[in-house]
Amino acid sequence: MSARSFFRGDRQISVGEIAKLTGAELRHRADPARVIAGIATLDRGGPSDLVFLDSAKFAEAARACAAGACLASPRLAEHVPPNIALLVVEKPFHAFVNVARTLFPDALRPSSLFAGGASAPGVAPGAVVHPSARLESGVTIDPGAVIGAGAEIGSGTVIAANAVIGAQVRIGRDCAIGPNASIAYALIGDRVILHAGCRIGQDGFGFVMGPGGHRKIPQIGRVIIQDDVEIGAGTSIDRGGLRDTVIGEGTKIDNQVQVAHNISIGRHCVVAAQVGISGSVVIGDYVVMGGQVGIADNLTIGEGARIGAKSGILSDIPAGETWVGYPAMRGRDYWRAMVVMRSAGKSSSKAKSERDAEPSDE
Repeated sequence: MSARSFFRGDRQISVGEIAKLTGAELRHRADPARVIAGIATLDRGGPSDLVFLDSAKFAEAARACAAGACLASPRLAEHVPPNIALLVVEKPFHAFVNVARTLFPDALRPSSLFAGGASAPGVAPGAVVHPSARLESGVTIDPGAVIGAGAEIGSGTVIAANAVIGAQVRIGRDCAIGPNASIAYALIGDRVILHAGCRIGQDGFGFVMGPGGHRKIPQIGRVIIQDDVEIGAGTSIDRGGLRDTVIGEGTKIDNQVQVAHNISIGRHCVVAAQVGISGSVVIGDYVVMGGQVGIADNLTIGEGARIGAKSGILSDIPAGETWVGYPAMRGRDYWRAMVVMRSAGKSSSKAKSERDAEPSDE
């Protein structure tokens, strides 16, 4: 494959249109009619590419750049060569993302693999749709997909190859369900993206343990995923036991995350890869979790809390606080503890060195 990307660059945008879209100021006497067709990093940008500069550590790369246009912050604009159309804006990366979304909308969500990414509504050969399922016009079903009895799917939604949609599941409009995803006992809103291999609605890990063996607890709840949620590849979200598992509007969940039964995640949260959330946890709006965070069951994470990567959460976290470490504690307490531990370690090493340097009595 000679192309730099699998995504077709069918769209173009002029430098003037970029300035209008991002609110950037044109400098270097930039030609507003100059055409931009791609996006790139500073070291790979060509004459038709847009790049961005928002950190001083990339200033040297910017000076050697050969891109067609560059979005740069005011304090770094001087590092952009005069032959590059310069667009000065306060938040270059945010502006860059706006342009990238305009140029490559197909990269924002899984598309039909059977149709090669094209819009091809209809049920493909090899898909199985139960006669009682209801599909609005404009739904795309790829080969190998199975749609269960009584399922409902809204217009503009794509169900990719080998995905399984269980009986009575409801999926809203303009959703994208990736290949090999499975959905059961779930209600899903509009514009939801589920990437490849997601597992939604299987029963949670619930057993009554005893000397005679472990007795399974029936899990009779649902999964409710609200509008504009995105869930990464390989993530599992268990249905509720006695109440629903809920993922709030606009929340973004990374790959390989485990969300156990009865969990409530608020609106616009961000959950990074390999997080594990135990059952019956309540998470407020706008919470951010770093990679590999583990949360014990029946805890409450307050609105706007931030949890550092690899932290182990064993108690409630108040709203707006940052917690770090294992077991996790308030960020300021954690860093104070680290300073004390390091100081103690240095003192111990110094004392040992002084003892070793003392002359022997023998």
